[in-house]
This record gives sequence, structure tokens and C-alpha cells, in this order.
Amino acid sequence: MAKPPKSKPLLRDADKPITSRPRKPRDPAQPNLLLDPMPARIEPCLALLKSKPPKGDDWIYEIKWDGYRLSVHVEPTTIRILTRGGHDWTHRFPAIQQAALWLPVGTAILDGEAVVLDQQGRPDFGLLQRSLGGRGGNKSSSDATLFAFDLLYFDGHDLTRMDLSERRHILEDLMEGAAGAIRLSEEIDADGDQLLASACEHGLEGIIAKRKNAPYRSGRTGDWLKIKCVQSDSFFIVGWEKSMTARGQIGSLLLAARKGDHLVYVGSVGTGFKERDVLQLRNMMDKITLETPPLPYTGARKNVAWLQPTLIAEIEYRAWTDDGKLRHASYKGLREVQDNAAVADISEIRTADDAI
Repeated sequence: MAKPPKSKPLLRDADKPITSRPRKPRDPAQPNLLLDPMPARIEPCLALLKSKPPKGDDWIYEIKWDGYRLSVHVEPTTIRILTRGGHDWTHRFPAIQQAALWLPVGTAILDGEAVVLDQQGRPDFGLLQRSLGGRGGNKSSSDATLFAFDLLYFDGHDLTRMDLSERRHILEDLMEGAAGAIRLSEEIDADGDQLLASACEHGLEGIIAKRKNAPYRSGRTGDWLKIKCVQSDSFFIVGWEKSMTARGQIGSLLLAARKGDHLVYVGSVGTGFKERDVLQLRNMMDKITLETPPLPYTGARKNVAWLQPTLIAEIEYRAWTDDGKLRHASYKGLREVQDNAAVADISEIRTADDAI
């Protein structure tokens, strides 16, 4: 088993102040920059799935947080917290909102991930879901913490055209004044393979690799890569199989992924459910039943109730079978519509093993 890299700790001492690199004195001959208008929203930069960490000095690494992607807008008179899909969830994260009010900045846009940590200090997607009242719930989570990993706007200046290393420099300085439910997602100086092995040993989801000299570009451009310890993706629930042992209980959920404009059956999941998950799922599934399968299906399962493909489940799994089915799948929770979770695309997953 690989030893953890000698670098900053992964999650320990997360509250300890972090010192950024010293700033150079400002050249008085340098003209003051004109102010940029603050954008109402910036489409997020997304990570491309890869099977191995990239090599070379062009990359920096961070922990992959398992939660909800958020952008926090510190505006002159208010705080706005937006989901990846652009929905305003300020009221659902009061602790993050309060922490943003304490930041020593007039205007800013922080990019980060909201998580709830378990007793071992690891992000737990199920705990986050329950703190928000489950899918379709409208509870506020005072347990969520935002791990900020990028700074897109700062005191009247658009930073998206700057290199990541420069944006991180300013972010680290800003986070020295952070408190409460906003923390810095640390840049970790380590070999990618060693860091991935260490993250997996700690029970984390994986790592993120980012090109340090790249500007902030929206979409899945390849500037950011995600490398996972255990695979986890979002799938449509297209049916459910009734339990043969417990009346009214769920035996398994039937799942589908995208393949171009079509849906493809990718197997089922029958583990990971908690009692409250079963009750929530049954209440929602009973309202979206279909007489026939919503996709081509040639399986031999009995007692299947087919569903409209509107519910999106986050599924953890170990691998794919040769015929394109999930192996050792486990249910993690339902994704919110507002989270704009991307349903897994077979073609993207199949190319994740390509060379970087």
C-alpha cells in the first residue's frame, strides 16, 4: 500500500489558518485597473473524468469533495448562493451565508462545494441530503460547509482571465479572513499517484487535477480532471423491482444512462437504502408509473414497476461488466433538479481510460 505523500494534511486541522505566498509590493507606476461589472452568474468549469492522474509540472491537485457545487456571490448589499444550475439556494445554506458576510471583501464570487462531514472528517453525500430534507425537501442545512477552490470575481475585478495560480494566490489571501462554514480547499503539493492512493486510504472519493496556468473556462474543457477511488455517477431510475421477502419494500432500482439522445439500461441497485430512503422513493415513484418500459429492455426480471425517467439517483459502483452493466452498485441518494446533475453518458465513461 502506498504511503501518504509528504504534503499538507488532507482533512486534519482544517480550521487552522493557512498562510499564502507573500505578496509582492505594488508598483506605484502601475495604473489602477478599471472596474469590471459583476456578472449575475458564471457557468461553472466542470471536471473531465480520467482513470489516472496526469503527469507533469503543469498540474496542481486538490481533494474531490462529495457534495453540491455552489457559487457564492458576495454583492454590495446581499449574499446570493447559486446551485450549479443557477437556482438561488441562499435560504438553504444559512451558515455559509453568514460566513460569506464575514469575508473581508466588498464584492466576490467564490466557486466551491458544499459538504457535510462525518465523524471522521470525510464528506458524506447522504448526510448532506438528509440535512436538506432529501430530494424535493426545502430544509435549511446549518451543518454544511463550503470548501472554496476558486475565486472568479474580487472587489470589482473579473479574475476568470487570470491563470489558476494567480486566482489561487488571491483566494488564499482572502481565506485568511474566513470563519465558520467557509474553508479553503487546499492545493496539495504531491505526486498525483501517491495522492490518489492516500485519498483512497482515507476513504475519500478521489482527487481533482487542474492546469495551473489555465484561465477559468466554463464547461468540460479538460482544464480540470477528476480521478476517483470508487466510481460514482448519476443515473435515471426507470423502474423498480418489488421485494420478494418484504411486502411493499424495494428489491432493487432499475437504472439507465444516456447514450447520445437515447437511454440505455445499465443494471440495477439493491443496496445502500435506509428506511427513510425507501419511504421517500415509494411516495415519489408511485406518482410516475408507466405501463411499458421507457427504454429498450430485454431482461427477465419479474414484478417490475416501470417509471417515467425523471428521478435521478447518485450511485456508487466498482466497475462495469463487459456487457455494460454496473458492478457492486450502491445507492447514495437522489439528486435535486436544481443541482443540475448530469446523468452519466456511456460514451464519456467509456473514454475515461484514454491517455491524458
